[in-house]
Amino acid sequence: MSNPNTSTTAAPLSLPLRWPLAIVGGALVVALSAQVAVPLPFTPVPMTLQGLAVILVGGTLGAAAGAGALAFYLVMGALGLPAFAGGAAGVAKLLGPTGGYLLAFPVAAALVGRFALRGNLLRCFLASLLGMVTIHAGGVAQLAIVTGGLDRAVALGTAPFWILDFLKVVIAALVLVKGAGRLRPDPRVG
Repeated sequence: MSNPNTSTTAAPLSLPLRWPLAIVGGALVVALSAQVAVPLPFTPVPMTLQGLAVILVGGTLGAAAGAGALAFYLVMGALGLPAFAGGAAGVAKLLGPTGGYLLAFPVAAALVGRFALRGNLLRCFLASLLGMVTIHAGGVAQLAIVTGGLDRAVALGTAPFWILDFLKVVIAALVLVKGAGRLRPDPRVG
C-alpha cells in the first residue's frame, strides 16, 4: 500500500535557492549571447545579441534579480572569464570603447524588470525600448570620451545598430508580454 504522505514529484526550489540560481542563470544567458558577435570594420562596437538578452533577463527576473544578474555578469568578465563579446574578458574591456554599454547593462535590466508587465504589450514594448535606450546612452557616453566627441560616438556606436536594435526591442516585447516576471525569484522584489 502506498503512503499518502509521500509524493513522487520534486519539490520546487526554495526562495533562498532560486534567487542565486536565477542570478547566475541570467548572467550565463547574457554571456552566451555575447558569443554571437559580428565585428564591423567601421566601428569598435561589434553586433551582438547582448542587448536582447539583457532586456529579456531584466523582464524575466525583475528589477533586483535582473540587475544582480548583470552585475554578476560584469564581475565574471572583469575577473577574466570569457563573458564579453567574442570571448573577451578583463577590466580593460570595461574601460574601453564598449565599456559604457557593458556598464549600462545592470541599469537597463533593472528598468525593464521594473516596468515590463505580463499581458500588456505596450508596457513591455516601452520597457524594452527604455532598456535599449539606456544601453545606448551608456555606450555612447563612454564612446564619446574614448573617441573625443559625441557626434563621432553616435556615428560609431548607435547609428549602425538602430534598426537591428529596434527589432530586438520588438522581439523582447513580444516575448515578455507572454511571460514577464515568470522567473522572478521573489514576487515581492522588482
